[in-house]
Amino acid sequence: MKRDDILQVLKRFKRFNADRYNIVRLGLFGSGARDICDEESDIDVVVVLSKPDMFNLVGIKQDLEEKFQSHVDIVRYRDKMNPFLKKRIEKEAVYV
Repeated sequence: MKRDDILQVLKRFKRFNADRYNIVRLGLFGSGARDICDEESDIDVVVVLSKPDMFNLVGIKQDLEEKFQSHVDIVRYRDKMNPFLKKRIEKEAVYV
């Protein structure tokens, strides 16, 4: 799936689900953001929630996997997280 197609799905998802899941920011990183993903690639999504909740993260993951018909990895961006992953997200994430 192309980067622009993924971003359109994420944009639409955020518009219709921000209140339901307390989404503040939603973005794409990894191979999808670099537009080098193939059919085997998962979709790496970064999310910032106003009220962090494990059930919301699971719901977002399940809903997006259904929409993409592909494996989705969800990472909640926060102040204290793996520094390598945080730096990678800050460098390449594209937010919708």
